[in-house]
Amino acid sequence: MKLRFISGLLAAALLAAPAAAQTLEVGAYPSNPPWEFKNEQSEFEGFEVDLVREIADRLGRELNIQDLGFQALFAATSSGRIDMAISTITITDERLANQAFTQPYYDSDLGLVTAQDDVTTPDDLAGRPVGAIASSTGEVWISEQSETYGFGDYRSYTTQQNLLLDVANGRVAGGIGDILGFEFAAEQMPALRVSARIQTGEQFAIMMPKGSELLGPVNDAITAIKEDGTMAELYRTWLGSEPAEGTSTLTVLPIPGS
Repeated sequence: MKLRFISGLLAAALLAAPAAAQTLEVGAYPSNPPWEFKNEQSEFEGFEVDLVREIADRLGRELNIQDLGFQALFAATSSGRIDMAISTITITDERLANQAFTQPYYDSDLGLVTAQDDVTTPDDLAGRPVGAIASSTGEVWISEQSETYGFGDYRSYTTQQNLLLDVANGRVAGGIGDILGFEFAAEQMPALRVSARIQTGEQFAIMMPKGSELLGPVNDAITAIKEDGTMAELYRTWLGSEPAEGTSTLTVLPIPGS
């Protein structure tokens, strides 16, 4: 009788206890400041890191950020290993065929980073080696524009750090990638400068598995984050300026492809 009574108490206690919060698994490329990077304690920081923390809080979930290479993010979402991926991921029609995206929250362009005084536009890269991060929109742009500009050898990189080091050391004449990330890097590496903006009209969003049940709730959280001014505050904190009216940082937009 006593054992039955104790068992009943334990069952009641379990029912009364709050359910453990589900964990939101997020993949991030760790060398992408000011969007994602690791501090001295090897903890993730950055604009998009704070964004997913805010989303997790609003969904009542714990957050776990996995350290993944940029290319690995796509396989990780497709396989369901992670719930979502961040790392200045541009929405493209090709990616929408296999992935889902939230509404965008940042408008960007590509940039040309170089250490060469005579490289001021992509035209100056004719016959010279160029580089980009593997699977990035910079890599796609180089492939599409190679015949137009007559680029020399193309070198693909798994990390932005290695790309920038090769640009700084003259192993490649220029790198193509997210202009804001290059501008941030140039402030830390005096040998580098961003010599040209390549207008591509890109928009960054959170990438998720196609058909994810979390897409709606995560997108709704982003809407609320825009509407209550939190997104603008993240922009000011990490990018050091005010977001412009009419940009995706402030404007609530539909889910791409919906």
